[in-house]
Amino acid sequence: MIRSLVSSAVAGLVGYTATRAILNSKLRTHDKVVRTNHAGNDVSLVEGPAVTAGLVAGSLLIEEPRQRAATLLVTTVSGGLGAVDDFLESGDSKGLRGHLEALSRGEITTGAIKVIGIPLASIAAATILRTGRNNHGLFSSHRTTEAQTWWGSTVDVVVTGGVIAGTANLFNLLDLRPGRALKAGLLTLAFMPHRHGLTWAPGAAIAGASTAAWPDDLDGAVMLGDTGANALGAALGTILVENSTAKQRALVLTGLVGLTLLSEKVSFTSIIESTPGLREIDAFGREVV
Repeated sequence: MIRSLVSSAVAGLVGYTATRAILNSKLRTHDKVVRTNHAGNDVSLVEGPAVTAGLVAGSLLIEEPRQRAATLLVTTVSGGLGAVDDFLESGDSKGLRGHLEALSRGEITTGAIKVIGIPLASIAAATILRTGRNNHGLFSSHRTTEAQTWWGSTVDVVVTGGVIAGTANLFNLLDLRPGRALKAGLLTLAFMPHRHGLTWAPGAAIAGASTAAWPDDLDGAVMLGDTGANALGAALGTILVENSTAKQRALVLTGLVGLTLLSEKVSFTSIIESTPGLREIDAFGREVV
């Protein structure tokens, strides 16, 4: 218990320090990271690499070896492929449907690379998490054949990977207004159940990196972009899958798929701004709209 508390405290501090160091660096004003946001103001994409670095640095303190390896893998890949899309963007395709349509035409965009790469990394992370665990997936029972056990475990790996990739994508969809994705991440951490050794250190890394980025993000001076939003979502997704049963993971994946499909039809911003409660939470602390 004491060791977990110390590791968690250090993970949070390391996540905060690494994120803040990059946010305060000269990279912040480099021409290649400055974009125009929804309000027509200049905004720096340096927050994405900063938060990703904080998440990776803090995740090194995760005690459980499988969770540490899986978290580092999926956070690094998600952030890295997000950076490719942020800084080397190619093609005019937008959204999941747009990237898939581009692929069907034989056009490989940076977004399409991300759409393929993050799920593959998530499946690899899920395989790491589930390997050697006494977990036979959705179809486990007291009397199972070897084939049933293999099938159930395989389905659980796919569902687990789907939750991680789906959470990474969802946070990318949320990063459309200052502070929105960070608030969603911190609220998710606050309301999920916690078990020491599984959620404390990775949760502290997320909290530390998010706290470091909070003031500049809410001011509208920086934004997560695909880099930070994908990395943040992937890190949270890894905590979710480690802190849930197979059936709970299946329910979460169903919800994530539903939200992804909904995002192709309606604007999350319009839903949030027209919903009492969500509107106030979304606007809290924001200097720009």
